[in-house]
Amino acid sequence: MKLSVSGRASAAAVVAAVTLVATGSIAGAAPAPEAVTHGSTALAAAPDIPVADVKAHLTQLQSIATANGGNRAHGRAGYKASLDYVKAKLDAAGFTTTVQQFTSSGRTGYNLIADWPGGDTGKVVMAGSHLDSVTSGAGINDNGTGSAAVLEAALTVARTDYRPTKHLRFAWWGAEELGLVGSRYYVNSLSAANRAKISGYLNFDMIGSPNPGYFVYDDDPAIEKTFKDYFTGIGVPTEIETEGDGRSDHAPFKSAGVPVGGLFTGAGRTKTTAQATKWGGTAGQAFDRCYHSSCDTTANVNDTALNRNADALAYAVWTLSA
Repeated sequence: MKLSVSGRASAAAVVAAVTLVATGSIAGAAPAPEAVTHGSTALAAAPDIPVADVKAHLTQLQSIATANGGNRAHGRAGYKASLDYVKAKLDAAGFTTTVQQFTSSGRTGYNLIADWPGGDTGKVVMAGSHLDSVTSGAGINDNGTGSAAVLEAALTVARTDYRPTKHLRFAWWGAEELGLVGSRYYVNSLSAANRAKISGYLNFDMIGSPNPGYFVYDDDPAIEKTFKDYFTGIGVPTEIETEGDGRSDHAPFKSAGVPVGGLFTGAGRTKTTAQATKWGGTAGQAFDRCYHSSCDTTANVNDTALNRNADALAYAVWTLSA
């Protein structure tokens, strides 16, 4: 998640290259999976996302940061190596991938877009996360967690050969920490007609905070309800997300009129006594004491929160694309 306006250096994006995003071809879609009942709520039969698989990606991102000056920041070798890692996984799984290049703060940045072949390309469901860290650390919670969960959800689409009615697109954004540069560049590069084809954008930024809360974006009622239905089904209460409102990659989509939603487990704000009673953890302590710090490593992740949010991600993707 990017720094607040008062806490970040200004960054200007200058167009360096534009690559049109492949949308895939329209293909016959299989019927949506039958619903199953979990508690009192009917949940779509989305697959479980094993947290061990998500954590394996985090281990790789940590190794990349360690080998490249301790971070995966925009314009640094660690960011490009992170993008190459994700792209290789998606290419091997059968996605159509596109690397979109831009320039910010005098350095080259990259977005990675992955389209799953098939589905109605006039109705696109997107899930995305920012892949860059700040320069001070490896950025494993912020935002390795979101990036790894989106990656594993995409690989699960391929592994299960999911054939939704709508077209699925996944994205990993560059230079979010400089002011949502990559996602804004992507949205601005789309024609009005192509923006109108996106029926929903789901954002995942910090979903494994060590002292977690369970926050749901309230930007679009239908997407919000989808996430809340999932958490209700597993007996986990949620709150509306306010700490990062407008500070992550959903903001450019929302400004362009695209319905948006997402999940968040908290950053620098302090967990209240009421929240600790509701969710566990430590009252009076930040949701993530290592936010934007060198201690944001693989040791800075709550496995339970990461597991729940990865499964909620899959549930939303399967439900909204069926």
